[in-house]
Amino acid sequence: MRKVHLSLLTATLLSAGLTSTASASALENILSDAKFSVEIRPRYEYVDQDNTLKNAKAFTTRTALGMNATLFGVEGLKGDIQIINVANFGITTYNPEDPRYSTIADGPQTRVTQANVSYTVNGATLIAGRKMVVLDNARFIGNVGWRQMPQTYDLFAVAYNGIENLSLLGAYVTRVHRIFDRDNPTNPFLSTQFDTGSVLLHATYKVMPELTLTAYDYMIQNLYDHIGIRATGKVALDQVTLKYTAEYATQNDPSLDDSDEPGYSATRKEDADYYNLALDATFDAVTAGVGYEVLSDKGDGDHPFSTPLATLHAMNGWADMFLTTPDEGLKDLTFKLAFNGGEYGKIIGIYHDFKSDSKNANGDDDLGSEIDVAYKYKINKNLGLLLKYADYSAGDQSFGYVDTTKYWVQLDYKFKSE
Repeated sequence: MRKVHLSLLTATLLSAGLTSTASASALENILSDAKFSVEIRPRYEYVDQDNTLKNAKAFTTRTALGMNATLFGVEGLKGDIQIINVANFGITTYNPEDPRYSTIADGPQTRVTQANVSYTVNGATLIAGRKMVVLDNARFIGNVGWRQMPQTYDLFAVAYNGIENLSLLGAYVTRVHRIFDRDNPTNPFLSTQFDTGSVLLHATYKVMPELTLTAYDYMIQNLYDHIGIRATGKVALDQVTLKYTAEYATQNDPSLDDSDEPGYSATRKEDADYYNLALDATFDAVTAGVGYEVLSDKGDGDHPFSTPLATLHAMNGWADMFLTTPDEGLKDLTFKLAFNGGEYGKIIGIYHDFKSDSKNANGDDDLGSEIDVAYKYKINKNLGLLLKYADYSAGDQSFGYVDTTKYWVQLDYKFKSE
């Protein structure tokens, strides 16, 4: 199928006098079985905060073009490339385009988001280049896929799946490309990219259908070591299906230090913990769930538990109030109710009750509450609609958070060649 497409391209170029059969044949020898992808994601976002900033409004579109192909006709040798453009069509009523407005982190930019070569043999895959990485639920390592420009990683990695039910991953990350369209002179981690020498280790084993165990060690250079274990599974009970998560991790001193890279501190000390418990019950088309997540305060260390490379929007409320963990830590109690209407779409509502892990200097611990609602509707095979709403109510004033309302209207068109 791919060679047919390449032949059509060759014929077109020949008719224009722009190529030759020899050069087209050479291209086919380099790239074969090519598969192409296109995504166009227009979105309107509105932000209203109870402060002096103006209400933000942004209309942005993400256009992603990608190709994956076999290289040089070698079985298992593949190349992957993707380019993403984010456009705002001159609408600048949001920060960082205009600091008078609330923040919507979708500045205009164009970037090569993926460019990597991989080779698979005997259950092992070697990867080198730029790639999106999402591990587990993206609580620690994610691609920040909600924002129009995703987060990607320059890395060397090896993945092994040659043993049934076992999955292993080891990666050395040399650079992280963030979602931002400009550099931050005071914080390199909030710039377009930062250099690093981080190591990601991840292992998953499916013990039985009802239990999958995951162990990980994310050694983020100059920041933290996150070492944890995660248990997930589904249990069928008559007409009800239970889905659970139980996870624990520690935040320790960084094993990898480099004084020439961002975030270095000769005296850095970390001593924080993470807990996550969740249970969902599905009956027919209805799902109800409860969750409890704790990112502890700094304890005897320098910082509270933090996951700077996560897809944070998906974690503690869609209003994005806790992209940075408060010094006193964060406890997030959630209640969820969802309905799958089949051809009529899916709707989900989530309630968050936020508390700090320890009281602040004023003796306060109320970090507020939030209601999130989203409706997804598949218009056709390639096009989807998303309506989304977040309403955060601030808790104790001493924490400095303010009432915040956000809503989004989004279309998402995706096409992949077969």
